[in-house]
Formats: sequence, C-alpha cells, structure tokens
Amino acid sequence: MLVVETVVRVRREYAGGKPIKAIARDLRLSRKVVRKAIRAPEGSFDYRRSVQPLPRIGPFQERLDTLLAENEARPRRDRLRMTRIHDLLLRDGFEGSYDAVRRYATRWAEARRKDPGAGVAAFIPLLFRQGEAYQFDWSHEDVEIAGKPMRVKVAHVRLCASRAVYVRAYPRETQEMVFDAHARGFAFFGGVPLRGIYDNMKTAVTTVFVGKERVFNRRFLVMADHYMVEPTACSPAAGWEKGQVEHQVQTIRGRLFKPRLRFASLEELNGWLEAECRRWAEMHAHPEHKEMTVAQALELERPALQPMLAAFDGFHETQHAVTGTCLISFDRNRYSVAAKAVRRAVQVRAYADRIVVRMGDEVIADHPRFFGRDRTIYDPWHYLPVLVNKPGALRNGAPFQGWDLPPALARLRRKLGSDDDADRRFVRVLAAVLSDGLDAVEGAVREALDAGAVSDEVILNILSRRREPPRPASIVTSEDLTLMHPPIANCARYDSLRGLHAAA
Repeated sequence: MLVVETVVRVRREYAGGKPIKAIARDLRLSRKVVRKAIRAPEGSFDYRRSVQPLPRIGPFQERLDTLLAENEARPRRDRLRMTRIHDLLLRDGFEGSYDAVRRYATRWAEARRKDPGAGVAAFIPLLFRQGEAYQFDWSHEDVEIAGKPMRVKVAHVRLCASRAVYVRAYPRETQEMVFDAHARGFAFFGGVPLRGIYDNMKTAVTTVFVGKERVFNRRFLVMADHYMVEPTACSPAAGWEKGQVEHQVQTIRGRLFKPRLRFASLEELNGWLEAECRRWAEMHAHPEHKEMTVAQALELERPALQPMLAAFDGFHETQHAVTGTCLISFDRNRYSVAAKAVRRAVQVRAYADRIVVRMGDEVIADHPRFFGRDRTIYDPWHYLPVLVNKPGALRNGAPFQGWDLPPALARLRRKLGSDDDADRRFVRVLAAVLSDGLDAVEGAVREALDAGAVSDEVILNILSRRREPPRPASIVTSEDLTLMHPPIANCARYDSLRGLHAAA
C-alpha cells in the first residue's frame, strides 16, 4: 500500500514530463502501480488480501477459534486480553507472533458480524429535571481489608440532573444494605428525588411481568413510601435505561478501586470513599453545563429535592430461639442476649452494621454485626443475673474472659485479688448493678477507693446510704404563732416542785 507522499511524488514527476518507466525505476515501483497512482484519486490503494495465508496459525486455528468463542461468551469484565490468549497458544506449542494472533482475532470478529453496523446499539439521550430522579446499582470490587483480600459489594447512587455520585462498600447485597445505602446517599445529597430507577434486583423486585409492570418487595415499598419515592424498574437486560449509573460503575472502578485499595477496616474504606465522592464533585465539570462543577450543580439541585425528615428504619427481621446459655444463632454466628430471655423466642432485627434483639417491645441485646462465621459475640452484662447465683463462674466463664470493666470496677477487682473469696466479694458488688444501676455502683466504688477502703461491705453501705430518702426540711413557724415567753429549760424548777411535794 502506497503512502500519500509517494503518490504525490509520482504525480508531480509525471506532470513534469518524466516517463513512467523512469519513475518506476527511480522509485522501485512497478509500472502498473505508477499508472494507478497517476489515475488517483480515482485509483484506490486500500488493498487487502482476500485470502490470508496462515503458515503458523494453521495447525492451531481450531484451538484459537475455541479460545476466542469462549472469551466472547464471558462477561465483559472477565474477558481475557489478546496477550493472554497468545500466551495460552504458546503453552500449546504455538511459535508465531502476537501480531499474527491479533490480526486473526480481528478478522474472526469481523466475520461473525455480517453487517458492519450489526450489534451496534443506538440510544436516545435523556434529559432529567432537577430533583426528578436518581439511579441505583451495585458493583463488585476487590480490596484488601486488614491485610486480607476481600470482594466488597459497592452501592452506587447517582442524581440524574446534577450527576452527583455517592458510593459505599458493604460485605453483601442484602436488603438491609440497600436500605442503609439509600439513607446514607440521601443524607449525602441533602434531600430525596421524586423517582428511583433500578434494575430488577431481588431485594427490590419480586415478580417481573411483560413491559414495565412489576411487583415490588413489600419491605422495599415501605422504604419508598417513607421517602415518598416512586420506584421504577428497567426492562430486563436493558442497562441503558439507567446508563448514568452504569457508566459510573466503570468510572469509579477505574478511578477509585485501581490499584487495589488497602484499609484497616471497612469503616475506614467507606470514610475515604465518601471523601473521594466530594472531591470528585468539586473537581469535575458538569457534562452538559461546562461552566459549573458537579458540586455546584448539586447545590442548585438541592432546593428541588424533597426534605429528608428521618432515616428509614431499615432492618430485616427474623425469629430465633434462645439457648440455655443465653445465645441465639444468626447468620452462622452466635450472639448473647439478656438472661431473662433464656429458652424463649425473640425477634432479631438485622441492620447493615448491627443486630438488635427484641423480646416483645423490649430490647434485650444490641451487638455490632459480624460477617464471618462460627464466632460467638458476648456481652458479659447479659449474664450478670446468672453470675449472682454462680459467682464461681467469674474466673472461667467464657463471657467474662477479657471483660472490659469500667475503670473503678477494674481497680477494685485488682485490689481484691484473685482467690475464690475475692470473686464472691466482687460479684456482690456487681449484683448491686441490677438494682442501683452501673453509674451508681461505679460512683460508690470510686468513693470507697478514694477513702482507701477495699471492701464490698463499705461499697454496699455507701449505696444504701445513697438510697435513703432525704430528711424532711425543718418546720418554719410564722411570727403570729411564736410564743411571747418561750419556755425555759431549767431543772431547778423541777427540784423545787419535788421539794413542795415532799413538804406536803
């Protein structure tokens, strides 16, 4: 294929009267090519071979076709690079170059596409009013938490008008995570749009009918009603209907999650992600209104958003039985509850970051949520009524190992010692928490220690004294009722009376 410079030179020399034979000799071209260049631009130089010889790929063509077909069937995120496919062929004995494989793959893809425009979708640009809608989606990202690799589920929320984004990482995609992401996202934006656009995720959509008709999850509808949001589900396999957040997933992955993020905890990761969302909004111009940043567009959109009065109480509730050791099993882990619920049925409300255990209307446990497995989470105070009757369990009881006591109680236990009698005396002090409360007991222990008294009796006396009702105030007598001559306490007068009686 001739370059433009060669064609121009041929035409210039021919116009100057130089023979075609001489031009072909000087430029080392065939006379046929020279004539073709002279006839340009009518002549075309985009020649391509109709039949491509495959001297090295030939024996591996079937294997290469299989690799290309398998690669095309994979999700876009998991597809192999052409360098990787070339490496797989090398392992099978292929000795050709990477360019040969790349050229073959290009022709293979073009052959599968009969029409050059086939498979290329066309879209209609969408325009949203301020405060009209937001889009929601999930992505899976690889991070490193506390030195261990972890795949987190990232919730993406995007305002359609201002293009403001909010992302937060979770261990799972369960419904309580969806509720938490909405609450935090709306708080981040400073308001709630009128409509939410989702795909057909199971945590939101129960049944998909023909067209746009959907049956939404009851609990999800309760959340939407709380925020006064109209939920809208996209058509199946029609990601372009929420193209903004789909594009956001790819953008956020490239800008925030590559290279792999490393944090000590998920809370630190989410704090960093929220700060990066603010930073991104302040640094990037609005795609349609170039004169302002995304952060400025968000400030203009906020008055059009609905006010967020309160966060939705987003939990997933299940019923569980309490064992004889005051434990419940939830999500492959065990959690302690108050001893009074032993052998009874309780309700567990699972939030994104904690679980709350209720017995009727009473909360009997509140624990941070653990997402591993086969772990037991204790609260030693749950076992205090049992410990009062079994003080010997203080030393070897599993809930009391490494007990993080309040400072004054910790000092008292150290000063009492570690024998059996010391354990009984310490449990006597702890038992007062059931009747007087932890703050009162802590104050009494502190007062006793400050006075140099290391005794359970002294501490219990202090508590008893504090429980005594206050003495009534002295009676105030008005001036009208005051005696003009108050009585005089004089024992001599009594003696005189005795003398008069004796004389009689």
